[in-house]
Amino acid sequence: MGGALTSAAIREQEFLRNIPLFRELAPEELDRIAARTRQQRATRGEILFHRGDPAAGMHVIVVGQIKLAFDSPSGDQKVVDFLGPGQSFGEAVMFLDACHVVSAHALADSLLLFISREAIFEELEHDPKFARRVIGGLSRRLHFLMSDLEAVSMRSGTERVIGYLLSQRAIADMGGRKAGEGPLRITLPATKGMIASLLNLTQEHFSRILRELISRGMITVKGREVVIRDVERLKNYAG
Repeated sequence: MGGALTSAAIREQEFLRNIPLFRELAPEELDRIAARTRQQRATRGEILFHRGDPAAGMHVIVVGQIKLAFDSPSGDQKVVDFLGPGQSFGEAVMFLDACHVVSAHALADSLLLFISREAIFEELEHDPKFARRVIGGLSRRLHFLMSDLEAVSMRSGTERVIGYLLSQRAIADMGGRKAGEGPLRITLPATKGMIASLLNLTQEHFSRILRELISRGMITVKGREVVIRDVERLKNYAG
């Protein structure tokens, strides 16, 4: 019993240590958080929580992909975000001691760590630097939310699609591609319908914009793979 639990706790500590939020914690602080952390597995298509479920902590993705979305009683869905390994969700509503306002869907078989609210609150009381990192993370989320609101309110559909494609550049650059070095090859993280929802577009409108960019020789599309032939030209295109 002890060996299995200990090995699991060590694995959790090792993963948490590489997450920016927990990176600077001392080993004993990580021990305390790991003691109140449990592993959670989700199969593709599984819903981790629904809108209205109580939020008792936060999730960190170890492996897999999670979609956050608003679900309507009629079955319609508005995608809010796609999240992958190393990313977390649920922090803001956890601090409000409220219920989730979105649902969380597994887009792939996933392994997550669920960290209880009590564990986070305890470290906030002991470590001012940890508190500042938490506040910083929540502030970044708010900044991204305001940027998304600006895009939906002030930018055309074409500008939104181009902005999204270019936002994937950092991921491609992390894969070894040097900035500005030839065509940019990206893989869309979800179906075109889901990405259209994220950008507040219908799937038909999203596909029409892609066809327009293809016809102008700016991109090529094969399944989920998109090749941006000239990043600067696409960036300057006003649609």
